[in-house]
Amino acid sequence: MGQISIFTVEDRYAAISKCGDPLEKLAILIPWESFRKVLQRHFRKVRKSEAGRPPYDYVMMLKVLVLQSLYGLSDDQMEFQIRDRLSFVRFLGLSFEEKVPDAKTIWLYRESLSNAGVIDRIFKEFDSHLQSHGFKAKKGQLIDATIVEVPRQAMTNEEKQTVETGEVPESWQDNPSKLCQKDTEACWTKKHSKSYYGYKNHVNVDAKHKLIRAYEVTAASVHDSQVINELITADDNSKDVYADSAYRSQEQEKVLRSSGYRSHICTRGNRKKEVSLFQQALNRRRSQIRSRVEHVFGAMSHMGANFIRCIGRTRAKAKIGLNNLTYNMKRYCYLANAA
Repeated sequence: MGQISIFTVEDRYAAISKCGDPLEKLAILIPWESFRKVLQRHFRKVRKSEAGRPPYDYVMMLKVLVLQSLYGLSDDQMEFQIRDRLSFVRFLGLSFEEKVPDAKTIWLYRESLSNAGVIDRIFKEFDSHLQSHGFKAKKGQLIDATIVEVPRQAMTNEEKQTVETGEVPESWQDNPSKLCQKDTEACWTKKHSKSYYGYKNHVNVDAKHKLIRAYEVTAASVHDSQVINELITADDNSKDVYADSAYRSQEQEKVLRSSGYRSHICTRGNRKKEVSLFQQALNRRRSQIRSRVEHVFGAMSHMGANFIRCIGRTRAKAKIGLNNLTYNMKRYCYLANAA
């Protein structure tokens, strides 16, 4: 085996680019340095002393988390892939002499960002970048939610009833090692006669660019309509609000009208009053626009965003927020390249 030279590495990188490395556009088009201030502000509070080994570059570690979300990798798999794949090494800006962050370091970095709510601030920072580069939400706000499952918990019926009331079963309190493996904040729900356990990712997607403008994370049992007012954004966005019939109610229609929004929420019938032919035609027109949010959920399912492995709403919100941020970055690269 011959000695590896800088020219050999450059030739390999050129060959990867020629094959169409998707990470190359992600590295060039995303303003990674714009996130540095947010990250430094956070870790300046976390690090009490400058003693010890210097930390990994904060922006590089954020790129690691984005790669995780993009390919649906665990911490151990992330460490292995960084060591194994040239495209990952180039995207992260690492050289062959530098140390690679291990799985524990990746976990600690994500945990620190999760507890401080930094992921949400980075999401808003990137949304400001989208707005300033012409990708403004002008064609309507699409409101919807999707279920994100977590590992199902083995519980007795009594334990399940106790958890649903917001309390912790006594048998778990006596066994701390068991309690730390139980997610008491996730909930069961049913959709199309199928049971799910986890959380809900409530999103506001703009109708033109199909970018996520706002999101909220709740337990899976929370009804979609309970979060709509927190999702609707007012700053320079369209006043047209689209959603399926689950969000419609007389009270909600009054709230939208009083706030100056135009409701395009689909109408639903009941036993006493069926949907008229005119309302059916109106629903079809609304659904042609509203259905664009399903394209977003479909793209995120290819990233493995429908299932996460974490315990607690704080971690779940951070992981779901990372998935939403990664989708926006991937979508922005497509839109910028098309433009």
